[in-house]
Amino acid sequence: MSVDEAGTAHGSSGADEPGWEVDPDDEPGAALVASVGRQIKAWREAAGMRAGEFGAAIGYGEDLVYKVESGRRIPRPEFLDRADETLGAGGKLALMKRELTEARYPKKVRDLARLEAQAVELLAYGDHNLHGLLQTAEYAQALFEMRLPPYEPSQIEQAVAARVARQTIFERTPSPTLSFVQEEATLRRPLGGRMVLRRQLERLLTIGQLRNVAIQIMPIDREEHAGMQGETQVLKFKDGSALGRSEGAFNGRAVSDPKQLQVLELRYGMIRAQALTPRESLTFIEQLLGDT
Repeated sequence: MSVDEAGTAHGSSGADEPGWEVDPDDEPGAALVASVGRQIKAWREAAGMRAGEFGAAIGYGEDLVYKVESGRRIPRPEFLDRADETLGAGGKLALMKRELTEARYPKKVRDLARLEAQAVELLAYGDHNLHGLLQTAEYAQALFEMRLPPYEPSQIEQAVAARVARQTIFERTPSPTLSFVQEEATLRRPLGGRMVLRRQLERLLTIGQLRNVAIQIMPIDREEHAGMQGETQVLKFKDGSALGRSEGAFNGRAVSDPKQLQVLELRYGMIRAQALTPRESLTFIEQLLGDT
């Protein structure tokens, strides 16, 4: 459960910019982007501007304008702001930023974010890298840059933005109960460099002090470990239902059956019991930060 063509930067040359492609499998998102594109084109034509002239006026290439108007490229917020001002749309184009917020991210990420936004409790054990909700943008970017086959720069930017957007879960009211257990190795591995790791550890200390958040560390030297079958996550909802997944159970698929969820919760409970307590874990993170 825990979880795109690029050009050059825009400028006075009117060159194309890195942008976010529409996911062809996301029909609702593609339809929304196409609708926004048609409205931009209608406003441009009503203003009597050619695509190249319009692009030059807002600082983007003619090719990008055509892609946006045809629904093949998701316009960025600043594109809509400049278009609104240039075409005299009175805020009507700028207002579309809100509508396009979700379409900017891949459907599977939106689906995950929607589930997390509805959850009243989250249980998550991570073994290879930090859970996405805990990651700084720098850390997330380092992870995506390591993907093979490699991502395009625009894909990396989109993936990082989507991951960071999910972290509004920490600002929700009422606050959900969030429990994370992380392997010690995930806090020691300097992905992206020492300074990236240092800022990541600082973020963990900040998040770990929230009243609704518990971060626990599983020491490397534990002789017994209930999480050797891989990552485990459970999301619980207000209506009493839940959804869970574990790499080493039920073929790794998401499950909602109460008996299967009970297996995952028992496993997670044992993992928590074997890990350092939240207070011990924060002290441990502080020590790692001092050594980094």
